[in-house]
Amino acid sequence: MEKALELLHDDLLGVEAQFKQDLTSEVLLIRKVGEYVLSSGGKRIRPMLLLLCAKLAGYQGNKHVGLASVVEFIHTATLLHDDVVDSAVLRRGNASANAVWGNEASVLVGDFLFAKSFSIMVRGGSLKILQALSDATTMMAEGEVQQLVSTCDLDLSEESYIDVVRNKTAVLIAAACQVGGVLGEVDEEREQALHDFGMDLGIAFQFMDDALDYVADQAEFGKAKGHDLEEGKVTLPLIHALRHCGEEERERLTEIVELETLSDEDLAYVVGLIERYDGIGYTRKRARELVERAKLKLAVFPDGPVKTALMELSDYAVSRRK
Repeated sequence: MEKALELLHDDLLGVEAQFKQDLTSEVLLIRKVGEYVLSSGGKRIRPMLLLLCAKLAGYQGNKHVGLASVVEFIHTATLLHDDVVDSAVLRRGNASANAVWGNEASVLVGDFLFAKSFSIMVRGGSLKILQALSDATTMMAEGEVQQLVSTCDLDLSEESYIDVVRNKTAVLIAAACQVGGVLGEVDEEREQALHDFGMDLGIAFQFMDDALDYVADQAEFGKAKGHDLEEGKVTLPLIHALRHCGEEERERLTEIVELETLSDEDLAYVVGLIERYDGIGYTRKRARELVERAKLKLAVFPDGPVKTALMELSDYAVSRRK
């Protein structure tokens, strides 16, 4: 992570400046909500990946900064909408935007960020980049609906869950990496390699979120422990436990998942069950496997500081604590 931050120092400052410029609006609430969410401690993984992949592809221009900003705008728009759908009150350790300004403002500012993103992309003039990011945005919406449909579904398979994760989370990370290659005008093989690298990394990143939801302290992770379960989200640690638990345990899980409000005792039971069947260990193992597979995709690029930074950023995905 440190290597990436060092290499991208000036570019990341440019991305932050671009955020402020692109949030310009005569409607004060848009700027207030947008700045609040964008400054609330996000890791900027997606912009960093786009910037690094552009460098790896040999890009020498200045469009990468604006497009890195666009990718974070799209991600932030989905967060605003997610928190409304999930009735979240915390985001990255702070009050969520919907808790501060209400659901209506969060949805509408999310809409503004989506619309602004496409306006910026069109001005950039690359149909290939517009297609990559618009396709990703469409798939993300599909992933959100897939997740909604699978709420409280204890029969959800690992394969079906990966489909949800691929659409909801990984496609934007894959597109960000691919856009770096498009900017550098690499050949089709290298562009596909960057896309596939981002896809594996994106799935691994979500798997770590799944694991951290059951183990991280609220002050460290920025949301309440077991928040996914309270929302009826069946994620990989629970899917793994369900594959191995007994009938009585499954019946008890079914009762808990369908409750509107979970007691501390309910949450402790589920966490205990996941620990008993090593759902966290399995999820982290799957994430590590995906990261190692992702790093192999970069073999078509020469070794150097940028490639090393991408490798380190990949390792961060499975070593992070929040």
